[in-house]
Amino acid sequence: MYKLMLCLRYLRTRYIALASIISVTLGVATMVVVNSVMSGFSHEMHVRLHGILSDIVMESHSLDGFYQWQGHMNAVKQVAGDSIENMTVTVHVPAMLDIYHRNEWVPRQVTVIGIDDETYNNVSDFSRYLKHPSNRAQVNFSLKDGGYEGPEGSTLTESGWNYRRGKIAYQKALEEEMQRFEIMHRTGRMPGQTQDDPNKIAATPSPLQNQSAESVKPKFSDDPEAPPLPGAPPQEVAQRMAQNEPAPVGAAEVEGDPFNQRHQFSMENTFDPMKHQSPGIILGMAVANIRQRNAEGEVKDYFLAVPGDDVRLTFPSAESPPQAVSETFTVVDFYESKMNEYDAGFAFVPLSKLQSLRYMTHPDLGNAVSTIQIRLKPGADLAAVTNQLRAAFPPERYPFRIQSWKDMQGPLLAAVQMEKTILNILLFLIIGVAGFGILATFYMIVVEKTKDIGILKSLGASGGGIMSIFLGYGLSLGIVGSGVGCILGLLFVWNINHIAKLIEIITGREVFDPTIYYFQEIPTIIEPMAIVMVVTGAMLIAVLASVLPAIRAARLHPVEALRYE
Repeated sequence: MYKLMLCLRYLRTRYIALASIISVTLGVATMVVVNSVMSGFSHEMHVRLHGILSDIVMESHSLDGFYQWQGHMNAVKQVAGDSIENMTVTVHVPAMLDIYHRNEWVPRQVTVIGIDDETYNNVSDFSRYLKHPSNRAQVNFSLKDGGYEGPEGSTLTESGWNYRRGKIAYQKALEEEMQRFEIMHRTGRMPGQTQDDPNKIAATPSPLQNQSAESVKPKFSDDPEAPPLPGAPPQEVAQRMAQNEPAPVGAAEVEGDPFNQRHQFSMENTFDPMKHQSPGIILGMAVANIRQRNAEGEVKDYFLAVPGDDVRLTFPSAESPPQAVSETFTVVDFYESKMNEYDAGFAFVPLSKLQSLRYMTHPDLGNAVSTIQIRLKPGADLAAVTNQLRAAFPPERYPFRIQSWKDMQGPLLAAVQMEKTILNILLFLIIGVAGFGILATFYMIVVEKTKDIGILKSLGASGGGIMSIFLGYGLSLGIVGSGVGCILGLLFVWNINHIAKLIEIITGREVFDPTIYYFQEIPTIIEPMAIVMVVTGAMLIAVLASVLPAIRAARLHPVEALRYE
């Protein structure tokens, strides 16, 4: 009982113990905050990396892809059917995207992914990051009337069919106006105006005004070999005129001219950008968006293209040697995963359209694909299924290799984990320094209390009893310091965004720059096991720091301790 009483007395009355407690408290609180923030960033990164990739990817060795993928999917089901939830196929190809903006073409290097809009969302979280609500429910490549979600005041919220029609109408009006000015430049008057029009624009000086008033005769009038103007035209001219006239229905089959079939199409089948769109494309947000601060310091999005604009895509065909293929696509939505590597590098188009443009079709083998993406059932062992498929489909025998999403993002995930480990080691040194403080403090107490230790031993206290007093004192310092530090750290984590805003108000600078991180708030995750390890480690250091002073006190002889008193 006297041991506990002495421990509590030293803890309450020794101000020097307060410094040790504060050291442990700050160390524990810092580690709790850093672990929570790093776990939040790591979790957000894992979610976004996994969101675009399925669990397992069977990737082609070449850009030409591989055929008979239906047979490979059936074989995969036979090997690991119990663990597989869904599968889909895609085509990946590097490409150059050109955006027409401010009368110039702005190039962007992207990776084009051809996806099946019916099945792609079953193996990934792709639709979660789209900007139109209907696309989040079911992805499709049709341009929407409107309703795109975006920052307040941005052009993204006003894009869609209405934007496209307004832009096309403006372009047509501008072209007509340019033609009118061209005619005025050549003729000296606006189209539809006569010399008697009082509102006419002053005609430009004619080069014929200073010449003689000789009348201008038609060219053919004095040419003896020219055909007579009245009467039927020459046979050659008549044939050309007949070819330019619309052919009657069925004339193509009768005369064998395939080009005459174009005359059979009605105006409804003619591409009208006011009513029709090109094949749809979903762009990564950072491909066509520049996020920066304006003069007032506010973060603004400046779009090079929005849903409703047309862009041009150029990519290699699946031939030997490959040829460049260009096609116009209409932007129908944006993809924003908050991962800059994805948002600035990916564009998504319909799978069948990309296969057709790249000539990835064979009359006997069907269509080729670049990847087979597999999503596993919840609880399935990712590493075990991946190894199982690798054993069944070795890359030296099959035209693809098999990787899990963690394998594909291994260097990035390893770098994040390494940063977290290094930070934990460095911060744990703070608690280590606090431990040395406890060690020095206890040595001072042993020297100062030599007489008291001698009296206790002379009254019958054992060496183990004396030692347990100092060990219990160190343990109590660790409990109080780590407990208070844990509570302070948790309070800081729960209010970290409010604290960040307060710091921004005080300093006038943003703590969390949204133009860099693309996050609206600081992500945090409190991991109970990590907190338990931090608190346990702090208490262990406090106890270990008190071992040597406790041993010294336990070995004091009562006669030696009382000799000079």
